[in-house]
Amino acid sequence: MTVVSTKEFNTNQEKYFDMAVKEQVYIQRGNCLFIITKASEPKKKYKEPDADLSRAITMDEFLTGAKEDLREIFRNGKK
Repeated sequence: MTVVSTKEFNTNQEKYFDMAVKEQVYIQRGNCLFIITKASEPKKKYKEPDADLSRAITMDEFLTGAKEDLREIFRNGKK
């Protein structure tokens, strides 16, 4: 565990990021401590589909609904 000041961290960022691969690095700013640590897995570019995907509508369904809504707005006047 290493504790550094914000000034020291900003001056030597590369050093402390390299150090964070092996151990936790704490940055102290006033009375607050911030932790820099290596992520357990790399960030994925895209998320995997989840249960919300089954609720999705197609573009054609969206356009049909949007057209109907716009017709109703102009027929009844804006609220």
